[in-house]
Amino acid sequence: MAERAVRTRHLRRLWGLPGSLIAVTGWPAWGRRLHVPWHYWWQAHLLDCLVDAQLRSPSDERLRDISRLIDTIRLRNGRRWLNRYYDDIAWLGLALWRAGEELDIRRPEALDEIRQRLRDGWTDHGGGGIWWRTKDNLKNVPANGPAAMLFTRLGDRADRQRAMSIVDWIDEWLIDPDTGLVLDGLRVDPSGEVSGIVEWAFTYCQGVYLGACVELFLATGNQVWATLARRTVLAVAEHMVGEGGVLPGNGGGDGGLFAGILARYLAHAAIVLDDKEAAQIVYLSADSAWRNRVDLRSGPLFGPEWVMPATPGRRRPERDLSVQLSAWMLFEAAATLERNDVHPAFG
Repeated sequence: MAERAVRTRHLRRLWGLPGSLIAVTGWPAWGRRLHVPWHYWWQAHLLDCLVDAQLRSPSDERLRDISRLIDTIRLRNGRRWLNRYYDDIAWLGLALWRAGEELDIRRPEALDEIRQRLRDGWTDHGGGGIWWRTKDNLKNVPANGPAAMLFTRLGDRADRQRAMSIVDWIDEWLIDPDTGLVLDGLRVDPSGEVSGIVEWAFTYCQGVYLGACVELFLATGNQVWATLARRTVLAVAEHMVGEGGVLPGNGGGDGGLFAGILARYLAHAAIVLDDKEAAQIVYLSADSAWRNRVDLRSGPLFGPEWVMPATPGRRRPERDLSVQLSAWMLFEAAATLERNDVHPAFG
């Protein structure tokens, strides 16, 4: 139902072009049909959600839509796969990898370009890590976590070593010693010296670090990565979840995606590591989000805070594609747990 609601309210042709498919970022769609501003990384998460849905309930129509969406993202992005944000392109790379490996919809030239750009983003400034974007002074977890996951999945030995170096760099610089939560990033001077730590602990920072650790455990079998993943799950359970064990939101805009990203990788950790606590957070969050939906003719509408009733309105964050994708991602995560017979800690 969450998928159908996103399809109904957000999916459109690009500029009316036949055979194209893209999502408008707000609902109602008036004034957004030119797709300005362009939220590249939201479309990457839409692609990821469509892959989830195809694995859950295969259909020929959705397969065609996935292929159309991939090509339309490139078209809207100026016939390019890349932009200046390393986190954006890492997210698209992850979704493209899944479409290729799990659905046999392949764009090898795109993955090659993305991989090389991410390789080029690593420098020794600030002890290592990939920049958030070109010509910037921030190295952050939202860029490095997805890059580490993609490097690991691509299977090249040198890339896997890059992924290990990224996780080691995060572990050295950006783990809060008091809570175990993953902090956002480092500010780095042109000289390479660290000038400050960005101490925000966003939900999606936990998610991408957790995802990278789980991928490295899968690739190597080394228990150290499972231990780091477990530490992150415990930190989220103790210091981040709120009322009723539910993941907190982060408003609309880009923040609308944050909790859904953490839910995705909590579910991944629950399946790979048999982590009942990670599964419990996903199930409790999904149950709360569903109970607090509002039913519209176009389908269920979800709020940015899953413990609060959703409220329709043009100036509400509920209108953002990011918020609705986050809820859809959450339900797909819970459905994946169910298909894999992974149960929460409470039974």
